[in-house]
Amino acid sequence: MNLALFDLDNTLLDGDSDHAWGQFLCDKGVVDAADYEARNNAFYEQYKAGTLNIDEFLDFVLAPLATHSRETLMALHDEFMNDVVFNMVNPLAQALVRWHVEQGDLCAIVTATNAFVTERIVRYHFHVPHLIATVPAIENGRFTGKARGTPAFREGKVTRVNAWLESMAMDLSCFEKSWFYTDSSNDIPLMEAVSDPVAVDPCVALRLRAETVGWPIISLRDRDEDGAGSGIILQS
Repeated sequence: MNLALFDLDNTLLDGDSDHAWGQFLCDKGVVDAADYEARNNAFYEQYKAGTLNIDEFLDFVLAPLATHSRETLMALHDEFMNDVVFNMVNPLAQALVRWHVEQGDLCAIVTATNAFVTERIVRYHFHVPHLIATVPAIENGRFTGKARGTPAFREGKVTRVNAWLESMAMDLSCFEKSWFYTDSSNDIPLMEAVSDPVAVDPCVALRLRAETVGWPIISLRDRDEDGAGSGIILQS
């Protein structure tokens, strides 16, 4: 059995679900749009630049969860799935995940975006049984607005993957091949930990690293007029 790990945002999805959720809350009037949108955009730029303070970001992005009941949040998430996420789902990415599943690989999506936002995206659109995501803390059935445990971000992705495998009495050395697909230079620590890292439509910094060390670079966004395509390997 081999292992296949996938980043979610801007890798399997055509966009960032964390940033899109924040924009959705602004559009729905759930948060103060003028302030929240500016901060949401600023944090997203920091993420892309590799300068994000994850603790400050999580305090910001998880705060709205603490101000609403689970029923209200689930209703909002239903709208988010229908109105936003549906248009972000990438058929080539679905095909890539499906190929690994059909090969019998152990598959997981590993994302810094919190589990409330991502769990149903992973379950409904990619049918992957395992999600390793940042965990929003819950007390007495309500979100606290804080994170629990190690965020699945940068080196934290390696920590969380190792803990997940250990819970099944395994580690990365148990697999002949271990893939990790991602677009972001923030994920270089996990890319360095697996046997077969793959840069997917990478950011500039990750493309440079991939070109330097010889990691494969593929595109899941090179589609023909009908929206089909094959995920062409651009460089290996």
